[in-house]
Amino acid sequence: MKAKILIVEDDPHILLGLEEVLKSDGFEVATCSRGDQAVEAAGKHRPALIVLDVMLPGKSGYDICKELRGRKVSTPILMLTAKGQEIDKVVGLDLGADDYVCKPFSARELVARVKAILRRPRNKAAAGLILHEAEHRAELDGRAIDLTPVEFRLLAALASAPGRVFPRDKLLERLYADHRVVTDRTVDTHVKNLRRKLEEVRPGEDLVRSIYGVGYKLEL
Repeated sequence: MKAKILIVEDDPHILLGLEEVLKSDGFEVATCSRGDQAVEAAGKHRPALIVLDVMLPGKSGYDICKELRGRKVSTPILMLTAKGQEIDKVVGLDLGADDYVCKPFSARELVARVKAILRRPRNKAAAGLILHEAEHRAELDGRAIDLTPVEFRLLAALASAPGRVFPRDKLLERLYADHRVVTDRTVDTHVKNLRRKLEEVRPGEDLVRSIYGVGYKLEL
């Protein structure tokens, strides 16, 4: 099945050029020329990736990106901007964009960026939890969780099968690829720290449950 790309761009020449080059590379393409229609178009077409211009009539690309992420839409977003300042790029990425291309750009460069994003491992999401594995970032209910690399691997292991009980020794294998010698208490310490950070987002909820004599499971 061909991946569908949604292009949100108001310049008809750029829109037509991107549509042609993406179709020639085997993608399905949907288009939208107004910012205030972009969120609706994303829901209608359910694209694999959104190419999103920053300067749009009706609503800016920044506002669209923020709204999509606020609705827990994890579709990758590649932003197009005519601005070259570093702060503008940072704003887009901070709002949840996956990458950006500055105008003017070559169509081939954009297609290469699209393919690179689509090759990335898909984010894992469950009940408000999103794991950005490539960046080792985690979000719960839209809030970023500040995790150490080991805590992220622990959460990723538990989130791979919510409700399943993971024995401590299996979790240790996921946490330390170099197979260093550590005790079960090491897992307990990391679980304690992870629990505390998750409870900062959901007070009073024990999301990482301890199963006596066996191990731990994630309940969302």
